[in-house]
Amino acid sequence: MLHEFELRKEIELDATPDQVWEAIATGPGVDSWFMGRNEIEPGEGGRGSLTLLGMTERSTVTGWEPGKRFAFRGDENPDGTFMAIEYLIEGREGGSTVLRLVQNGFMGDNWETEYEAMKTGWDLYLVKLAQYLTYFPGRTAKAVSVFRPQAPRQEEAWAAVTRELGLTGPAVELGDPVRLAVDGLPPAEGVVAFAGLPHLLGVRTADGFYGFIHSGPDRGSAFVLGHHIFSEDVDHEQAERAWQAWLTRVLA
Repeated sequence: MLHEFELRKEIELDATPDQVWEAIATGPGVDSWFMGRNEIEPGEGGRGSLTLLGMTERSTVTGWEPGKRFAFRGDENPDGTFMAIEYLIEGREGGSTVLRLVQNGFMGDNWETEYEAMKTGWDLYLVKLAQYLTYFPGRTAKAVSVFRPQAPRQEEAWAAVTRELGLTGPAVELGDPVRLAVDGLPPAEGVVAFAGLPHLLGVRTADGFYGFIHSGPDRGSAFVLGHHIFSEDVDHEQAERAWQAWLTRVLA
């Protein structure tokens, strides 16, 4: 059975409308804050794609007004499900921009769980977008995506992950210092930039934004790493292997 849904989000960004447009309507821009590898053919009717963990989802641009409005609709699945997203850009005095997004479409039987996951996930990705435009403008990230199915329950998984990051207090708060120590990669110091436990944690360093996500028991208790690294010295495949090994060890 199909279930229609609509999700709305809004965020004020310290960037101009043109900068926001480049971040949401170009492949390199989207790669620098959203999930996976993205390609966008400019103009209404253009084709787009999102490749993540070996799977590709395709879409068609349905709205193209540079600096104002960008919209696309995912290809319909055999069961009739699909998703569409519309971004509305509004410039403000002083150089800031308000970005509004509407995501809608049809989901399948497990739609309530999927809806809650998307609503929570957008909170992290919009923070990533804000961090990208504030701290890494004009740079292009290498997206590192790592997946661990059937991870330990949330309390146990987060205890291990936060301990590994040097977060030893009773609660994780914005600005808490973090140390990333991953075999095969240079160590880095950072801070908590998004605290949304028991689902999400975001860390910013001088050269990247690192996302840690636990899906929860209703979605298979998967643990996902979605990192965006802006250092030109990082080898993408090596970084993914190193983080996969890190996640496997920490959640053993």
